[in-house]
Amino acid sequence: MELNEMLEVSILLDYYKNLLSDRQKEYLLEHFEDDFSLSEIGKRHNVSRQAVYDNIKRGIKILRDYEEKIGFHKRDMELLSDLEELKKNFTKKKLEEIIEKNF
Repeated sequence: MELNEMLEVSILLDYYKNLLSDRQKEYLLEHFEDDFSLSEIGKRHNVSRQAVYDNIKRGIKILRDYEEKIGFHKRDMELLSDLEELKKNFTKKKLEEIIEKNF
């Protein structure tokens, strides 16, 4: 898995980890935040490396599905972009537009 993909999963975990099963959440957090290998996770939970891999793969798909449907991360990135633009060229009208768009 490349760095961009790992970063994406880590970010999506911040948003949606509580919507995963306990097992998926544990495996994903241990792998992406604690940097455990699949074998290490398997040993800790007394399951095969393949079982860990399958749960992580399903968990990543679920996280991406949630983002596609709910879009919290996309919304936050759009808001950040709007605020950075506002910071460069502040007008009361732009501020009001951002507030209206997001709230």
